[in-house]
Amino acid sequence: MGPEGEQLGVVNTSEALQRARAQDLDLVEVAPMAAPPVCRIMDFGKFKYITSKREQEARKKQTVIQVKEIKVRPKTEEHDLNTKLKHIRRFLEEGDKVKVTVRFRGRELAYASQSGFEVLKHIVEAIADVAKVESAPKMEGKTMMAIVSPTMQHKKKPVGGEKPQAATTAPPAAAKAAPTAATAPPAQKLEG
Repeated sequence: MGPEGEQLGVVNTSEALQRARAQDLDLVEVAPMAAPPVCRIMDFGKFKYITSKREQEARKKQTVIQVKEIKVRPKTEEHDLNTKLKHIRRFLEEGDKVKVTVRFRGRELAYASQSGFEVLKHIVEAIADVAKVESAPKMEGKTMMAIVSPTMQHKKKPVGGEKPQAATTAPPAAAKAAPTAATAPPAQKLEG
């Protein structure tokens, strides 16, 4: 391919390198697995810059879903439990999943299945309007845990803690011309 994206046909490597040097550009292999391999005449530094900018933009638009953990005990008082419920609601509204853990000590283990399920059931019922149970309550050693996730799509936190920006409707013209990093292997500069 030429610098403007035009097809040049099947050309041997030495001729392609001569054409690239004549235009003071580089010969870059963009699809090495194709038969014959596809090369392009372009400015390799500019190509790497555009690719890194595109990857940076993709990372910026990525969302982060974390799993927050709230620990309670079977004998946690109602006021403390209400405070923990407020924290769980806040985490869910921020778009995070919440792992609710009930820890048992000593003789509490004898009644773990009954008291632990009651505590987790109370918590799940209290947040039923904003959460759904993703992982049912299960016993793991001296703890019983359940994972809840938000039901509504709340604002997700972008990577880096920045506020999400409105997406553009059309990608830049330079991004259209270069192959995408996800579909193509890394481009290699050919030396002559």
